[in-house]
Amino acid sequence: MDQSNQTMVTFFIIKGISDVPELQAPIFFFVYLIYLFTLGGNMTIVLLICLDHHLHTPMYFFVANLSILDISSMTVSLHKILLIGLTGNHVMSYLSCMAQIFFYGSFTTNELFILTAMSYDRYVAICNPLRYTAIMNHKVCALLAAVCWGLSFIEVMPVVVLLAGFSCYKSNIVNHFFCDILYVVQLSCSDTSVLQVLFLIQGTIFVTLCPILAIILSYIFIIGTILKISTSAGRRKAFYTCSSHLAVFILLCTTVIFQYLKPITTDSLGYNKLLSLVNTATVPLFNPLIYSLKNKDVKSSVKRKLHFCRVN
Repeated sequence: MDQSNQTMVTFFIIKGISDVPELQAPIFFFVYLIYLFTLGGNMTIVLLICLDHHLHTPMYFFVANLSILDISSMTVSLHKILLIGLTGNHVMSYLSCMAQIFFYGSFTTNELFILTAMSYDRYVAICNPLRYTAIMNHKVCALLAAVCWGLSFIEVMPVVVLLAGFSCYKSNIVNHFFCDILYVVQLSCSDTSVLQVLFLIQGTIFVTLCPILAIILSYIFIIGTILKISTSAGRRKAFYTCSSHLAVFILLCTTVIFQYLKPITTDSLGYNKLLSLVNTATVPLFNPLIYSLKNKDVKSSVKRKLHFCRVN
């Protein structure tokens, strides 16, 4: 489609990560291996939490939710690049593009919400340990998770509805490896000012700033409580229970902020696609590694399951 035209589109053409033919096979195998490792790691975490009663705690309930979100967001964002590598088909229907924008936005938003719920769980565990089991009971955990999932879908819906109402596009070629909303909006010849304001308000305040401030506030109280612990061993143990969550939070926030709160220019397209690949492919890979390598409970659960398999 000529970029000077202004017309409605029924499909988009996803360019992918690179136009160089010689790089298509290496890119496909790299993404495919990342996908397999990430899928295996996160599924292992979910299975361990489901099967081992020692991990039936609020913290690991939210970790399981986080792993499910990692699997979902990665599958939604990377499936097209894998299909391009297998079939060479770069075409994506208009409805599929809108659905990809909706689900990817919802899953990414939900990760920040779940991390916020996890920070509240750590706050209660450290600052109010005597009432922890009473406050963070099964009903409260289920309610917090349901609110996170529900809010994430509700928050993204208005943006996608406005985007789907655009009447014309300058081009149907998306210079990305999936339908990223920022790239699709740039192609539209409709008035996008309302959508851009809504996206900025939601993305900056509701999705990013509010969760970050809530988590920072939780850690202010947590650090204050930890500093009051008389023994260094007690302080280390208390901080250790938060280290995995804090590492995942910093990793996710860093990539999301650099990816979506930075203006996209023609000169930065390659950089933005690389950053998107890091965010969508490698961040979900690091999450199970962080929780398995840094967490004694998970490592103990793996040892118990391996011992059980050898005995039987």
